[in-house]
Amino acid sequence: MRRSDLVQNDGNSPQRTTQIVFGERQHLLRVLDSLEGTQLPPARRNHERRVLEELIHARTKELNEVNASWDEKVGMVLSAEASPEQLEKLVKQAPKSDFYLLRLISEHPKVSAKTLSRLARHPYGAIRENVARHPNADPATLAWLSRDRSQPLWYLVAFNPNTPSTLRRKLQERLRKLGETAATK
Repeated sequence: MRRSDLVQNDGNSPQRTTQIVFGERQHLLRVLDSLEGTQLPPARRNHERRVLEELIHARTKELNEVNASWDEKVGMVLSAEASPEQLEKLVKQAPKSDFYLLRLISEHPKVSAKTLSRLARHPYGAIRENVARHPNADPATLAWLSRDRSQPLWYLVAFNPNTPSTLRRKLQERLRKLGETAATK
């Protein structure tokens, strides 16, 4: 889990992102699998199985409350048959809080430059990082991302083959200067 998965909202407790909830559900499924191979008394094993299944169901319900039919949408994104149009539609329909689904789309090999441009403005840093390194990102999106100095996006943009050559040279020069500064300390 990335620290940025714990998104602060209105100064209150952190929001549980879909990445966190999905990770919890996956862990619970692994625990359930391990339970099946144990030599526990049948009554205890059945009780623990019921408790785990309830927790798994609760996590699934939580994912579906963020984005209806969540598992089907993730399955579509993970499919090699997903089209750029389907990915664009999923991005338009997904709530911004569905970090996991949007991150998967930002990594998809068929995602279009238009969709990547939309995702480049997402608040979750990992999504913007994926856009900055994606081979389908267009020069305008990469130029826009290179201006964000709050994250190492400019570094990723510097090595993207779609970055305009003048911008790439400028960013690589910045990197060289940073290396020289670090070497003199």
